[in-house]
Amino acid sequence: MKKVLGLVAAIFLSAATAPSAHAVDQGKGYPGFCKDATGVTVVVDFQKLGGTTIVRCNPQTTRGTGLDALKGAGFQIAGVQRWGESFICRVENRPSATENIPIAGREKYRELCVDTPPAQAYWSYWHASNNCAWDYSQWGVKNRDFIPGGFEGWSFSLNATAQSNPVPRVSAVRPGTENVPCVPREEAKPVTNDPGEQQQRPQAGTGQQPGDAPQATEEAAPGEAPVAGPSSGALPPPKPRPSASARPKAQDPSMNVAFTGGENAEDVNAVIERESGASDWAPWAAGGAVLALCVAGFLMARRRKRAQGA
Repeated sequence: MKKVLGLVAAIFLSAATAPSAHAVDQGKGYPGFCKDATGVTVVVDFQKLGGTTIVRCNPQTTRGTGLDALKGAGFQIAGVQRWGESFICRVENRPSATENIPIAGREKYRELCVDTPPAQAYWSYWHASNNCAWDYSQWGVKNRDFIPGGFEGWSFSLNATAQSNPVPRVSAVRPGTENVPCVPREEAKPVTNDPGEQQQRPQAGTGQQPGDAPQATEEAAPGEAPVAGPSSGALPPPKPRPSASARPKAQDPSMNVAFTGGENAEDVNAVIERESGASDWAPWAAGGAVLALCVAGFLMARRRKRAQGA
């Protein structure tokens, strides 16, 4: 009986002392803008999904992809079942599998992250050099390198077009560098139909790779690679969408909305727990049930013992 009561006490103690969770993985990166030009600042703007804008730094000093930047900054993400993390479906569990996304004509659409999200509701992928305007990425998140000292942006696009995809509402400007001129890094466009093509560093001032010849290619959606040709031998990537890189540049990045924090956002696991119908009272309820069974068993054993002694 004492062992059982000890177990019940342990259940109650663990429920009372469970550590508080955070919105992001605090073991990776740190909140806010990067302090220098060695890391990459990642901006996640939930836009019409609601919630705040989160800015975190991945202080990585080595070469890395857009996926490295996103995960290295501590963001919790989910890809799609068909393509894995080559296509980012959720960031911080948004959009979740239980929320209705008001897509035009499909007001109760729910994102299950099985295949490519629809063009009317997906995470658009952006990048910018420091103190420059945001530019829509023509590369997939696994295919392009992030800009050291620059910015990676994720902005949820809802019922928008290639011309109206919303840019992240946080300036791509590190604090203290507001008067530094914009020096954009030229990025060579995809030149093949191979979905595994990796971005190469362009020759200075040309944006062209040694030996590259201009070739027509379909531009892919954010998080996606270029379309696979019939002779590539690779599985076709998610369906392409027009690039928004031709949109007019922002006149002044400093006119964007200010960084609003985001570190106090609700933890991803807590959201999932609530949406699944689970409750923080579950451990207490379980402990109470165990205690009730123990008491009932103790009373029954006591009665039997008395009956046998009668």
